[in-house]
Amino acid sequence: MSAQQDRPAGAFIMALRLFSRLPSGSSAHGAPDLDRIAPVAPLASLVIGAGPAMLLVLAAMGGFTPLFAALLAVAAAAIVGGAMSEDAVADAADGLFGGTTPERRLEILKDSRHGTYGVLAIVLVIGLKTIALASMAARDPIAAGCVWIGATIVARSGSLLLSFALPSARSNGLSASSGGVSRNSFIVGLVVATGLAVAIWVPFVGPSAMVPALVLAVLVAVGWMQLCRKLVGGQTGDLIGALQALLEITILATIMRMLTG
Repeated sequence: MSAQQDRPAGAFIMALRLFSRLPSGSSAHGAPDLDRIAPVAPLASLVIGAGPAMLLVLAAMGGFTPLFAALLAVAAAAIVGGAMSEDAVADAADGLFGGTTPERRLEILKDSRHGTYGVLAIVLVIGLKTIALASMAARDPIAAGCVWIGATIVARSGSLLLSFALPSARSNGLSASSGGVSRNSFIVGLVVATGLAVAIWVPFVGPSAMVPALVLAVLVAVGWMQLCRKLVGGQTGDLIGALQALLEITILATIMRMLTG
């Protein structure tokens, strides 16, 4: 590994390349290292989420209906992120609920084809995210965009809990090749992510919405971790990506309820 790649900037570029399709320069692509990525993941998430959030704000303020603006922005986010979390949700739904043994579940998880559970999971994730954003954008488009960015930042860093707390469920695949996340890297990343999200939310969201959203996110993360441990004995890249989507929806739904209720 070169000295340049070993710098924080190198880890940031590595995170952009792993989590998005954004341009990241012409330097050689190294194998992703989740332990190096975790501390800088919040900043990468901020960059990745800024464009779709801005599109949501501009479309909603430009006269489009909140629902159209939200769906357009969610589509843009899927394009920027390479639809990684959406694909992960589908694979996780098919694998965890379509198999009856750990071995069969892992086999289904590795299959790129989507079954009924997977298709339904994608529809639900896109639908729930769109409805939550549209509901907030109808009241305040700027607040909706900022809430979304914060949710994305916390969700991506929070999803790395699986890589920290669980062993890889198989010897190959993206998660296994990317290595585990150490305690220090995970904590640093999560603290930075939470602090950054709270700073973004403060002008629009009070503690009465932020605290329940973060508490519920912790419960969802722990619950998903236990489910993965029970059903496949560990974690995979798809299970990490699926947790990211679940955490994002949990935070969006909770804050939406508090802001629009």
